[in-house]
Amino acid sequence: MASDMQKQFIREIGPIIREEAAARGYQVASPIIAQATVESFKGAGLSTLASKYHNYFGMKAGSKWTGPTVNLKTGEEYQPGVITQIRDNFRVYPDLLSGVCGYFSFISSQRYAALKTARTPEEYLVRIKAAGYATSSTYVQTNLKRIQLYNLRDYDKGFGYTVEPRNPYARPYGLVKPGMRGEPVQWVQWELNQQGFSLKVDGIYGPKTEDAVRTFQSRSHLACDAIVGPRTIAALID
Repeated sequence: MASDMQKQFIREIGPIIREEAAARGYQVASPIIAQATVESFKGAGLSTLASKYHNYFGMKAGSKWTGPTVNLKTGEEYQPGVITQIRDNFRVYPDLLSGVCGYFSFISSQRYAALKTARTPEEYLVRIKAAGYATSSTYVQTNLKRIQLYNLRDYDKGFGYTVEPRNPYARPYGLVKPGMRGEPVQWVQWELNQQGFSLKVDGIYGPKTEDAVRTFQSRSHLACDAIVGPRTIAALID
């Protein structure tokens, strides 16, 4: 859970991000606020980059940046699961509003053009990860968990994304078990993705889907048997 300092940070930056996102034509604000928490939180406080230099999104300077910079240590995941410690130059901003506006300026390039048509938090995060914003292999899932943990979907109300995404697959009426194929498995995979997982919705109950089901059952305090029955289904749609 966030500390009191971090909760105050969300209360301060959340409305600013929401206002800027709406004004600039984006459909969601919650994934951007989640990014700010992922990139800025450190321990029970804020990172030096966020607290001192008002860079809340881990934005590196790059060759096109003409403003002030600071050289700091950071970790990059060039290979899945392997964090490499490096030093790099990061952008510096004078205050909170400038730091938020700096993010929107950063994603205004053609490289991130698809973000404006993202209608759900998941779409936004998948697209920004695909565009190369972050190296973390779990970046989408991590941010989706922050959205859920801090109730950030409230910031999406009133513009753009206002309706919960609906599962297009039929809900299973029997048990869904490892080795099965078909639409019941697709329903489970789709619902798991709404819980922060990143599964291919292919209708094949293979090892990755089984691992995701077991993980979800564990954190939902259910029997970790990888069998999706009434209790697991109820937890998925709760």
